[in-house]
Amino acid sequence: MTTATIFEWAATGTGVLAAIIVSLNLGAKKTGWGFVIFTVSSVCWITAAVMQGEVALTVQNAVLFVINVIGIWRYLFHPERQGQKKDTQASGSAGATATA
Repeated sequence: MTTATIFEWAATGTGVLAAIIVSLNLGAKKTGWGFVIFTVSSVCWITAAVMQGEVALTVQNAVLFVINVIGIWRYLFHPERQGQKKDTQASGSAGATATA
């Protein structure tokens, strides 16, 4: 088994796992981790493609890499997501104080 083949199988496995996680729509945090796994898949595909001189596969996964990084930012780090957590905690605390 060549090194490129190992990267191809790693890319396949992580890609399938990430697709399952994202498709289940288990919430923002888990979907964000799905995009992290998709990013690992893209890196593995890029590595295998470069090793084998597959330009089209390299370009495709470079684009997917960027899309996955956007997904990571959107689901794990976006300020609105962080704000929602703070707003939920703040309103929960305010609601408890108001009713007490």
